[in-house]
Amino acid sequence: MSRYAAEQTYDQAAMVRMMGAAVLAVRLVIGWIYWGGGSRRFLYAPQKLNPHAHSWMANKLQGGMPGAVFGLSHVIGIILQHPALVYWLLVLVSAAELISGAGLILGFMTRMSALMSMALSISLMLVFGWQGATCIDEWTMAAATFAMGCTVFVTGAGLWSIDSFLMKRNTGLARATWFRWLASGPLGARALDAWGKGLGIIAILFTLAFYNYYRGSIFSPFHGGPVSPAKHHITLSQASLSASGRLKVLADLDGGTPAVPSHVVKVTVKGPNGVLEEWAGEALKEAVQGHIHNVYIYNQFAPGLYGLKAKVGAKAWITLRPTTPAPLTAGNYTITFQNINGKKFQTGASVP
Repeated sequence: MSRYAAEQTYDQAAMVRMMGAAVLAVRLVIGWIYWGGGSRRFLYAPQKLNPHAHSWMANKLQGGMPGAVFGLSHVIGIILQHPALVYWLLVLVSAAELISGAGLILGFMTRMSALMSMALSISLMLVFGWQGATCIDEWTMAAATFAMGCTVFVTGAGLWSIDSFLMKRNTGLARATWFRWLASGPLGARALDAWGKGLGIIAILFTLAFYNYYRGSIFSPFHGGPVSPAKHHITLSQASLSASGRLKVLADLDGGTPAVPSHVVKVTVKGPNGVLEEWAGEALKEAVQGHIHNVYIYNQFAPGLYGLKAKVGAKAWITLRPTTPAPLTAGNYTITFQNINGKKFQTGASVP
């Protein structure tokens, strides 16, 4: 080997060691973030992967559905209709978190582990990035971990890693293209510069674009988001009234914080001559008993302490029978759901 080639090899090795030392904290922290998520479900809180447990992860997936972007809410809705598919999807995602986290902590197949973490960060942003009642917590998590994954992908693991140990045991690995791109090792100055700049641009665009979409403050004024993560919202649709006054309506809790349920305390039917029927409190609770058909089996509408309750993502057909049946005159009627905070949600229905 020529003296120049030897110096180049030395310089590259020294650069890899320095970059690994510089990003060691980043690699260990992002590794722990994803290892913690996966290990919690497989080892420490397995009820999260138990379809019969209260903390089953499908409830969280359904809670993210209203604000999922690029039409993913419809995809999630289809998945939620197939319990076996939901189960294996959540197991697969949890396993990916566990594997990528362990790989980053140990510095084993580091660049592949970083790519897995970046994919997880993207999926987190697309489905849950809108959530956070006081600040957009999931956006922060997704943006930060994506940038951290980009950084570790560019640098590799460095000296304190299994990748480095394997390269010392077998010097040919450092020259193997597949090992450098999947594990660690020098990419070369030109490739390092190109990937560093490219992923840096992608990371900042990823961060700013989603922040502007969810909150504004970059290309538009600050706003609460297309879907509010703080205030519960119920969309009422496909309402029908029979001539005897029986009400059937599709209710969709498509906004608000998943941390607490929404409580509907009053339902009214208003016609041309004023309020025709009203169910409130205990009367509403009794009226919906046995007359709720939930679209999904996870987050659901159900009778509650104050009348009717549901968690974000719940969607159900609700039927209410009049307390004093009487023929309704033909015309247009307004259906109103009022929650415990006094907010009202309305839709129309007509009697021919």
